[in-house]
This record gives sequence, structure tokens and C-alpha cells, in this order.
Amino acid sequence: MQENGGRLVQQARIVLDFNWAGAYTKPSPRLYPHQWSWDSAFIALGYATYDTSRAWRELSSLFAGQWSNGLLPHIVFNPELNNYFPGSRVWRTELSPHSPGEIRTSGVVQPPVHAIAARRVYERLLREDSAGAEAFAEQIYPALAAWHGYLHRERDPDGTGLVYIRHPWESGMDNSPLWDGILQRIRLRPGQVPEYQRLDVGFVAEEDRPVDAEYDRYIHLVRHAADRGYDEAAIREDAPFLVWDVLFNTILCAADRDLAALARSVGEDPTSHEAAADATGRAMNARLWDEESGLYLDHDLAAGRDIEVYDALSSLLPLYGGIPDPGRAGRLVHNLESSGFFVGGDGYPAPSYARYGYGYSPVKYWRGPVWINTNWLLMHGLRRYGYEEHAETLRSTIVSLVQRSGFHEYFHPATGRGHGSDFFSWTAALLLDVLSMGDTDHAY
Repeated sequence: MQENGGRLVQQARIVLDFNWAGAYTKPSPRLYPHQWSWDSAFIALGYATYDTSRAWRELSSLFAGQWSNGLLPHIVFNPELNNYFPGSRVWRTELSPHSPGEIRTSGVVQPPVHAIAARRVYERLLREDSAGAEAFAEQIYPALAAWHGYLHRERDPDGTGLVYIRHPWESGMDNSPLWDGILQRIRLRPGQVPEYQRLDVGFVAEEDRPVDAEYDRYIHLVRHAADRGYDEAAIREDAPFLVWDVLFNTILCAADRDLAALARSVGEDPTSHEAAADATGRAMNARLWDEESGLYLDHDLAAGRDIEVYDALSSLLPLYGGIPDPGRAGRLVHNLESSGFFVGGDGYPAPSYARYGYGYSPVKYWRGPVWINTNWLLMHGLRRYGYEEHAETLRSTIVSLVQRSGFHEYFHPATGRGHGSDFFSWTAALLLDVLSMGDTDHAY
């Protein structure tokens, strides 16, 4: 291990042990008591460095909540806990014939990191127990194939190569300034949003969280999908939020390639997964690349236009999926260096939203703080294209932020102070992954 990492490794494992709920890992002790989808995938990456059996259980627990049409919900609720809003009653997922019976879930998804994590767990298991690796792959591959099948079938009905998201929560970057224009278009009248009591601001500072007007629209979008029985065709007919999202499609492209590798491990044909990854990459370059800015931009399907927000870190993350050619990759790195993400010596890179961007906040959720998971994605993307010095800066930042402030949800980009929830599981898990990089090859 590097950076005298033995103590940090021990602390990170303590965080994960503290949040272990017997079958899954809570993202944090109080604010997020249930199982979250992409959190569990990142958490499994951390467990893969030292406890593959728990990584396996983490993913198995999540996929127990998968719907019969392949949808993998962003929350699988623990029936013994009620201290979260919106809880299972708000989602009304029982209105869908595809929901998983007595297992209560949400009705939206999150970025599909799961095949990426599963491939990593499989490769670790191969070193420990080849029979166990085979059993894991045989269990997880069909569930992953159904999950990706749902996305390509239901979220890309016209076969464009790009899947859409229908709620800001599906982006993973919930209250990013990317969504401001769309949310402002949603005009709510009295009676359109039910009375509710937010619980999040009782656990963390209110200044760190989305404002009430955003939450009103989040719940409105939940009701919109539930009122249509979670039928995707009915939802997209008049959905006010329907977006080709850069980050979501980047991760799907990378995950399809890892799913192809898992298909080979169980003797299945990987061709369809490889073709899907190729189609997504081509479509992102054809439809989401903005030549003038040298960035990838989200596209608002409901309005029929690009979302002209140029300061979201997600615009650079196609590097992770190997999507741009070297020339475009160079332009992305130029933007990284010159747009308030990577200002040398001035704070901590890379904020989720550039510090000079309109709508920036250094403390408010996805409007500017540094998140470990997006730094992790960008680090691997930079390494893929040979930008080793930039990648090393991000690796060192991940370590130094935790050393300075602990295992927080996110961090102030100027001071490094931790914000949001503390004892945050994916911060611990991805730190473990980063600290293991000197011990083993990473193939993301």
C-alpha cells in the first residue's frame, strides 16, 4: 500500500463494517439507511479488495429487488426501517406488474456501474477460488444481462444507441445545475404536490442539500411515473424530464464491455453486449459531442435541444468509457485544465461543477463539491488516454481528502472540509480500491 495506507485501510474497513446491515451496506448510518443501487456497486469494488464474499452478497442483495422486466431500482427498502423520505409508500411501485412482490423498491434507476463491479469481483474470485468465481458469474450474469436489456429496450425504444433518464435522481447527480432549466419548466399548481416532510435536513446541514422547490419537482416526477403504472411507453409520452445523459451513457458503454467479458466467462456469446457498447460510443460522438465547446453535452428530449451547460464535470467523463478519439480527449483535458476543475495548487480537484460556472456552490450537493466517485471515474479515464500526471493528481486527492477530513459524502473544493453525510460507504470503498492500485492491475 502507498501513502502509509495501512491505517487508512483499517479505518475504511471500519466504516464499511459499521454500515453493514447483514445483507447489504448502508451508504451512511443515518441519512441513507436502505440499499442504493450505484452505491452498492461502488461499495462492492471496495469489498473486492479484501472480502469477495461480502462483495458477492452486496450485489446479490441488490439484485433481489430487480423487477421482472429487468429494471434495477435505485433503492431497495429495508422493511424494518421507516426513517427515509420518500419511502416505499410514496413510490407505489405495486402499481407495476413488474415490481418484485413483497420487496419494496423505488421506481427509478441509477447509473449502471454494476457490471463494472461484478467483473472486478469475478477477477478477484478467480485468484482465490475458481469454482467460486464460476458460481458467482453464473449467478450474476443473467441478472446483469436483464438489467442492460431493460435499458436498451425500454429506454432506447428507437434504437438510437442512447438511453434516456426520466428523473434527475437517475443521473446520480441529483441537483446538478444541468437540470435547472428543465425543473423550472415544471409549473406546479396548488394540490399538485402532496404535503410531505423532508427528513434529510434533520441529519445534515440544510445548506448542503437541494432546496424545497427542487424536492417538490422530484416528487412530482415520482407521481408522474407512478400514475402511469411505471409503463415506460406511457411515461415518455408526456414526461417533462427526458434526457440523454452523458454520464449515464458513458457508464453504460463501459459496463456493456465488462458484461461482454462476463458473458465469455460463462460460455455465452458476448457479441450483443459488444455491439451495444459500440453503438453507444458512436451515438455519443455523433449526437452529444459539441464541437464548439469541446465537450459532451446532455440532450433534453422533451424540448428537443442540447442542455447548454458547459461546467458539469460529467461533460468530461466520456474519457472513462474510452469514447472520444485522442483529439477529442485532448480537448476534454484542456477543458479540465482551464475551466475551474483543475486549477493548479488552488484547492482540490475536481469539483462536480466548475467553480466559475453559473449556479456553482462549494457545499450544495452536486452543484460544486468534490465527490470521490466522479474523481475515481475521471482518474481512470485520464489514465486510459495516457494522462498519468493528471490521473496521479486525482488519486492523491482522493487519499488526501480522506486523510484531512474523514469519510464524508463530499468535500469543499477550496478547503477540503467534509460535507453531507459522514461515515460514507462509497468514499471508504473507493479509497480501498485506490490504495490497492499498487498491489494489482486495474482494468477499467
